[in-house]
Amino acid sequence: MRRALWVIPVAEVAGVARHVLDATRAGIPGWAITVAAPDGPLLHALQADGHDTRSLPVSTATETVPAVRALRSLLRTERPDVAHSHLARADILLAMASVGTGVPLVSTEHGIAADPLLYNPNRTVATVKRLAHRARCTRFSSIIAVSESTRDQVLHQWHPRCPVTVIHNGIDRVPASRSASGARRFLTLSRLAPEKNLPAVLEAFSAARAELPDATLTVAGTGSQLNLLLETAAAIGLSDSVKFPGHVDAADALAHHDVLVQLSAWENCSYALLDALNAGLGVVATPVGGNPEILPPFCLTPPAPGDRVAEAMIRQATEDNRPALPPLWPSVADMTAGIARVYEKVTT
Repeated sequence: MRRALWVIPVAEVAGVARHVLDATRAGIPGWAITVAAPDGPLLHALQADGHDTRSLPVSTATETVPAVRALRSLLRTERPDVAHSHLARADILLAMASVGTGVPLVSTEHGIAADPLLYNPNRTVATVKRLAHRARCTRFSSIIAVSESTRDQVLHQWHPRCPVTVIHNGIDRVPASRSASGARRFLTLSRLAPEKNLPAVLEAFSAARAELPDATLTVAGTGSQLNLLLETAAAIGLSDSVKFPGHVDAADALAHHDVLVQLSAWENCSYALLDALNAGLGVVATPVGGNPEILPPFCLTPPAPGDRVAEAMIRQATEDNRPALPPLWPSVADMTAGIARVYEKVTT
């Protein structure tokens, strides 16, 4: 079998790690995968599954020059047929480290927003990053986007000359039949970060409780906005009905709630939404990024005004018009087969 080297700049089992674990467990037809990442929970999970791994110091905690040297040494040692990066730091490092090796490069774009200031502190930083991506794209043979929206942003912002192929995050369907009768347990499942619009969730939940006085809200996750959210919940009288449990097991949280609320300023291809649909939950989300590719219109609402969001939350809690995965949404095997087709194109 030919070998693909996946370069992942994160150590934790969160975010892009879900994509890595799903893909390696399903397998890419005709290809063996070696995953190179910083030592930590992700590598340990892969090793427990019996997958080939390499510890590689490419996290943001490692200076760029040592990281490039380490990756270049790994490329020369492993001699992969394809090198495949995930996330911006790995994209840049791989573009630099692979010079002169002749290995075809592929990247998967998991997160790019239309607003350049959403994930950047100012326009100068946003411009530097955009130019860096335009430069590194000249080194890549192909780019994979996880949604049509992501593809549009890649083309608009980076102007790559290589093909950009949409391969949605795959999910394996499970039977799900849950009634909205008595559904009063709302959930958010994300980083506690400004772009997630969690104060708007609290405001909307407060309005929804006027009709659903026994409703509860779980704000799961960790992040910089925890204290702000605690203060906001207390100020609007929600301390008795809102819980902040920190990091939770996503599958367990979905199993014990009825409606997922996600008012993010941007999403590319949200696993939280896909998992919620698979589990039969009601969903309320913003019509941004890849969300309209996943959800029907009746689940989509702007994050303001709060009473409009509250109305959508109440409908999903009291009516049986629950969303489902789109009929043609890919399974994990469909996703990895798509990746294999990209590899075939860049190696022939």
